[in-house]
Amino acid sequence: MVATKRRIALALLLPVVAMGADLPGDWANYGRTPGGDRHSPLAQITRDNVATLTLAWEYKTGEAGIETGNPTALETTPLVIDGVMYVSTPLGKVVALDPLTGKPRWSRDLAVKHQRYFGDWVTRGVSYWRDDKTPGACSRRVIVATIDGRLVALDAVNGHACNAFGKHGVVDLIAALRNKQSYGDEYEQTSPPAIVNDLIVVGSAIADNTSTTGASGEVRGFDVRSGALRWTWNPVPQDPNDQAYGSWRGDAASRSGGANTWSVIAADPERDLVFLPTSSPAVDYYGVTRLGDNHYANSVVALRAATGKLVWHFQTVHHDLWDYDNAAPPVLITLPNGKDAVLQGTKTAQLFVLDRDTGAPLFPVEERAVPKSDVPGEQTSPTQPLSAFSFGYRTLVPDDIWGATPEDLAECRARFATLRYDGPFTPPSERGSVMLPANIGGAHWGGLTYDAGRGIVIVPNNRLAAVVKLIPRDAWKEMRGKLTSGERVGKEFTDMQGTPYVMQRETWLSSRRSPCTAPPFGMLTAVSLKTGATLWDVPLGTDEGLDKIGLPKLPAGSGMANLGGPISTAGGLVFIGATLDAYVRAFDVETGQELWKYKLPAGGKATPMTYLGPDGRQYVVISAGGDGKSWGKADSIMAFALPKSAT
Repeated sequence: MVATKRRIALALLLPVVAMGADLPGDWANYGRTPGGDRHSPLAQITRDNVATLTLAWEYKTGEAGIETGNPTALETTPLVIDGVMYVSTPLGKVVALDPLTGKPRWSRDLAVKHQRYFGDWVTRGVSYWRDDKTPGACSRRVIVATIDGRLVALDAVNGHACNAFGKHGVVDLIAALRNKQSYGDEYEQTSPPAIVNDLIVVGSAIADNTSTTGASGEVRGFDVRSGALRWTWNPVPQDPNDQAYGSWRGDAASRSGGANTWSVIAADPERDLVFLPTSSPAVDYYGVTRLGDNHYANSVVALRAATGKLVWHFQTVHHDLWDYDNAAPPVLITLPNGKDAVLQGTKTAQLFVLDRDTGAPLFPVEERAVPKSDVPGEQTSPTQPLSAFSFGYRTLVPDDIWGATPEDLAECRARFATLRYDGPFTPPSERGSVMLPANIGGAHWGGLTYDAGRGIVIVPNNRLAAVVKLIPRDAWKEMRGKLTSGERVGKEFTDMQGTPYVMQRETWLSSRRSPCTAPPFGMLTAVSLKTGATLWDVPLGTDEGLDKIGLPKLPAGSGMANLGGPISTAGGLVFIGATLDAYVRAFDVETGQELWKYKLPAGGKATPMTYLGPDGRQYVVISAGGDGKSWGKADSIMAFALPKSAT
């Protein structure tokens, strides 16, 4: 009866699909589709009834109370395929849940050791592969990349290892790296791999600023059946005949680490293409050992999925000195004019719209002059790309200096007079440089969603400033002995091995932790790709609960730092968690009006999803895990639906 009800609901609400294809009411990839638009055709939950959403079920992973070397964060986006939900946890559990009740059907523990020190101890989900030609054991597989660098294939039916894959179901992703880890837990896996035409394409996350020759960022393609390596693509060119080789100069250029792809990879199976969002090369804030534009780093890179051969690349930041990696996943869309495109939101608060076949900008991109570095030997790029689309990209002026109280304002103004700031892309310096946006963005790993029917892009973004200071090593030795725990509040220090400096980075706050730049601090922004206009730009988050982490009361409408992604639906809604105040919210996609919110047990620092349940109801699900720090700590996966009487 339940299966019949689901078929009836699908027949009434959604287009017909071929046997073996993903149902439109399912959520089969991290971004719903391989191209990652995060838009669902479901329309049962609408702008008129969303205010009645209630909690339908909650599943707790049991990991919130487990002590680990660094805090873990539950950021998984579940998949729902063929009536089963699949989730992963930071400590290596993969669980199949009943999407109607949230109760486990099977669970597999991949046993990640607890006393590890990963920089971002998260897993953002699993991937799924179906072999409709050869039924039997492991013809449907859950593919997971564990935080500790293992690629694992499990039978989707029962969670058993697919023993024909790699060694007893496991491929070691660290063993064949060009640069092995320079220290303990530098290399990690945080994003689900891409599955395209029977290949698994996997990148990696690498800890920032450890060494100029830290772990390397190869992207690799593996056979989904056997786990055999099919190809390797290196974002730091090793072949002198490579077109990008000459853009890497310096005594450690070809040995540089990083430039990895740690975010989600988009795929176009019909074109046999994968699209990589690459990051900054090692180290983030010092480029003397890797002079030049460093092509392939900080880029959108299109590879032939079958071979790993380069098709095109577009660089969003030249010779990165700001940690402006492409954290947001690329999104494959069709523009209102019918042109297939790639969208890339960036930490620099820009949106690039690129031709999917060539990488050429489809909307104007200007190379604009930027400041030069005063660090000995550093050669900044004379220009940086500026897109016709931006959200919060601006030049700081003196009137933008701010404080929650007159005392905060006076302190922030006094410090600004001591810092270097010459506009966007002001390079790091020994005196300290203001970065706006900060290294968290602009757009961040939460990415964006695209409502194709309305031609609207919705992107969460941050508008806080940071201060980056390069401390000479001799000065660092003297300074380090005098630091107290109080002086470390809000600051982080990284020993950039292979450079003359230690890096100090902090969100720019007063001593009383008031932001030193004027609100808003966090926003949700909608841009029309039909007209090019910003349709709405609304604060995301409030100051609720910020006193618990030592932040002052802020004016209404300030927004707050956010990390996590949005989804959109045919019901005219945008769903997003992401905020420090730990709510999940629904907004009107056309106006930005907040229509519903629900207080979570910890920040929903994840991307939600939605699916049609076996009972014919539309569900919205988000992981409420926090981060063990500012976003709180929990281990809940929470599902919401309309009351049964309303469906």
